[in-house]
Amino acid sequence: MKRLFAFTAFAVFAACSLHAQATNTTVCDVMKNPASFNGKTVTIKGTVVAGFDQFVLNDGDCNKEVSGIWLEYPAGSKAKAGAVVVIKLQPAKNFAGTVAPANRAAVTLNKDKEFKNFDSALSSFHSNGNMCLGCVKSTVQATVTGRIDAVQSAVLKREGGKVTGLGGFGNLNAYPVRLVIASVAEVTPKDVDYSKADAAAKAAQKAAESQAGQQAAVGTPSFADARANADKLISTMAASPMTTQMQKDMSMLPKPKEQNGVNILQGTDNEVAPEGVAGTVDSPDGLIYNCTLNRDKLQNMAVTVALLHVGQHIADVRAPIEGNEQAPLVILENNAWAVTSTLAIFGGEKVVTSSGGYLLWNSAWPEAERVDDMQGGLRDFLAKEEVLNR
Repeated sequence: MKRLFAFTAFAVFAACSLHAQATNTTVCDVMKNPASFNGKTVTIKGTVVAGFDQFVLNDGDCNKEVSGIWLEYPAGSKAKAGAVVVIKLQPAKNFAGTVAPANRAAVTLNKDKEFKNFDSALSSFHSNGNMCLGCVKSTVQATVTGRIDAVQSAVLKREGGKVTGLGGFGNLNAYPVRLVIASVAEVTPKDVDYSKADAAAKAAQKAAESQAGQQAAVGTPSFADARANADKLISTMAASPMTTQMQKDMSMLPKPKEQNGVNILQGTDNEVAPEGVAGTVDSPDGLIYNCTLNRDKLQNMAVTVALLHVGQHIADVRAPIEGNEQAPLVILENNAWAVTSTLAIFGGEKVVTSSGGYLLWNSAWPEAERVDDMQGGLRDFLAKEEVLNR
């Protein structure tokens, strides 16, 4: 009993010591000068969002290209919350730049009652019977304490058409700041309003039930089947720049037993991994793309469109359109969501919803208004939910 008390007292002391050493700050203050916070322990209050390809802490628009701090747990935490789809770049064996392994202080996660509430709220998903991508039931208001890892700029460095430097964290290594979570406090879940999307989905489902020959849900396909489905759908599309782009996107993904520097993985990538460690194989552009998809959160057609989403991101980095080599994340996300929504429509989806409850497609929209409605939904999603700017 004495040993248990001593251990508990030590844990409380360690947690109190961490908070005593932490610097109270804000998301926007960190974003103003990321490098000045590198390695520091901070306490920040804000909104935590776990969506389709984001796991971030934000506090509104900081007037930056990326106004959020990417979140990760310490290695071995085995927590549930995180992005559904995430792509992390790693130097390949033939990387054209230099590789410098990072040496960072270890962080220990306090898995108390507040943390369990935090992790549970951010990993519970909403479903409305139609395609709902990254639709977590709640965001969370919380005070988060942890270690800041930062670079002054997360932009890829290119020389002579080759990537010679990469920094940053999270999806596409596009976030200049990461916070490795040590503890959370003052956790208040806030339900996301999906009422508009749910009403559209209910109406679509009712209309579909009245039509003979409706196909039942087919379950979650394998990656190979999802890729074959994407290729088949794209082959039926009329010739257009969008079709050509989709074909290019799918060509970025590895075929069975092919090694092209792209790894399609299954699970939840939400923990810190060793940085600055080169891979053991070569890649066409000197980069390895570690693409992790949480198939538990991708049902039916969602796996297919997620693969195209990944392919578009890889294409924008590996084979960017001339003049688009340093496009900000909002452009890259716009491109990926545009092809994702288009493929979903060709796949027969009646309603497509993104995290945050934004309608990206509704087959009931008047035909003359569909383009404007789609663009408006995507624009609002990127600006308000993902807090991205040009």
